Amino acid sequence: MQTERFSIRPAHAADLEAINAVIESCVMGWNLPPRVKRLALGSHLYRTPDLEFMELLLAVSPGGEIAGIAALEPADAGALPEDRNGLLLHGLYVRPELQGQGIGTLLVAQALNKACIQGLRGLLVKAQNDATGFFDACGFQRLPISDTAADYANRWWKPV
Repeated sequence: MQTERFSIRPAHAADLEAINAVIESCVMGWNLPPRVKRLALGSHLYRTPDLEFMELLLAVSPGGEIAGIAALEPADAGALPEDRNGLLLHGLYVRPELQGQGIGTLLVAQALNKACIQGLRGLLVKAQNDATGFFDACGFQRLPISDTAADYANRWWKPV
């Protein structure tokens, strides 16, 4: 499928079951032991209260099927590069059978556009190990670890 065939729209509470099904299929494909995947899954799923402080963008096929999700929220200043503000890309998920077709890149572009519209300087992501190559290919810069006890190891930044 080509990314031009997908539209971007905000998520609604009625979408949560389908969103979480996509997320589950992604998490279960990560390069982690099965037990770790099962334990981690619940922390990656979204619930109705999440929609109050987080914006979920959906890449949707012409038939209405959710192909990908980008979850955004304001980034904590302590996690950002010095003197910067931005959005945190809390989650980025593309259905496994559709990965590699530009849907993730399309969602990242939409997230950067949201940051720009809000007058923010960029996009921060705390990436899962399997996704670091994707963010590198998208032009994100790996942030250095200043405090091994506090800094997430796979923090990436992309200015708008």
